[in-house]
Amino acid sequence: MPKDRAEKKHGRVSRRDFIKRSATVSLAAMLSGHSRVFAAGSDRIRVGLIGCGGRGTGAAKDCLESSEGVEIVAMGDLFRDRLESSLRRLKSRFKDKVKVTPDTSFVGFDACKSVIACDVNMVILATPPGFRPMQFKAAVEAGKHVFMEKPVAVDPVGVRSVLASTELARKKGLAIVAGTQRRHQSHYIEILRRIHNGDLGQITSAQCYWNQGGMGDYWKYYERDGLSDMEWQCRNWSVFTWLSGDHIVEQHVHNFDIINWALGAHPIKALGMGGRQVRVGPRAGNIYDHFAVEYEYPNGIRLLSMCRQIPGCTDEVAERVIGTKGVSYTTSQMGKIEGAKAYEYDGPNPNPYVVEHADLIKSIRSGEPLTEGKNVAESTMTAILGRMSVYTGRELEWSWAISESKLDLSPPKYEFGNLPIRPVAVPGKTKPL
Repeated sequence: MPKDRAEKKHGRVSRRDFIKRSATVSLAAMLSGHSRVFAAGSDRIRVGLIGCGGRGTGAAKDCLESSEGVEIVAMGDLFRDRLESSLRRLKSRFKDKVKVTPDTSFVGFDACKSVIACDVNMVILATPPGFRPMQFKAAVEAGKHVFMEKPVAVDPVGVRSVLASTELARKKGLAIVAGTQRRHQSHYIEILRRIHNGDLGQITSAQCYWNQGGMGDYWKYYERDGLSDMEWQCRNWSVFTWLSGDHIVEQHVHNFDIINWALGAHPIKALGMGGRQVRVGPRAGNIYDHFAVEYEYPNGIRLLSMCRQIPGCTDEVAERVIGTKGVSYTTSQMGKIEGAKAYEYDGPNPNPYVVEHADLIKSIRSGEPLTEGKNVAESTMTAILGRMSVYTGRELEWSWAISESKLDLSPPKYEFGNLPIRPVAVPGKTKPL
């Protein structure tokens, strides 16, 4: 597609229009039989990248490194500068594996639809999490295998959509892998195997943490400089709840995923507190900078969760599971068990960001698709439940939130223009929806 034609497409796209157009693409794909085959019977995997920021570019790189016979053939992003920067970086490293052309480069709110309509077998979804449910739905309906970054939603309405799309993917035989890479990391796999084998005895409690410094040196901040509300918020997506879910959802989901995996369950209820101690001014958006949440799981197990983005404090990103016979402790670098069956992993530990793509592609080629949608949706909902409790100051039950909550943070329409910033939540005043 010529550059000027692609850029004209980013004007006005409502959520209803996006889903309607995606359904049209889906029907065409199903009629062609494309949903269950790839590359005309060869083992070549043609990949479309949707979301070309740092994580999307990284995921594409990991995908290309993971397996032979994989190509990036289409790319889409809300912003042309992000797409072009990503394409340059990928081509400089994987010249023969990146076959994106101007006709398969798309910009705007409907870039996802355009990438899906290309001759791709698999898509990488790496836009801000607020876009994930509708883009995942469009990809599954079109019969595409999916790698989707975590978290997969920012509100209960989005989680329900992801669960429904996951069920549809299962029926279609589509592979779904999420960016919860610890599930593909050797020392986590071994420690969790031992936990499930009973090496800790009966589990009694757990703790998990994502406490780190500020994010000012990690996310590039875009000044207003004439940008519309929508563009400014999308470019600074990490500090707006409708786009990121807040950092308890965007980051801490990794730790919740490990706890849910260890316990083989999701929580029953949550009660927490938090706030904004250092986040002030226009760069702060409307998210908090610290959370502490107590979750209750089945069998009376309690999880204490902490996450923080404040500089000058003690950092810790880890999980601890406590049982009657021992305690496990895991981080991204190590895993050990103390107690009657003490153990520390010292085996090989290949890059899990690459391994997760290798596992996905292997499952596609073998005809035995991985299906991680439900796990990551429940881990995302665990984080959302904690945020909702903290924002409102209320103890909230999982059963209500997952089934009855009407909280939907998506904007009324997807177009560059006015978009008032939602006020910062105030516990005791903000109401659960």
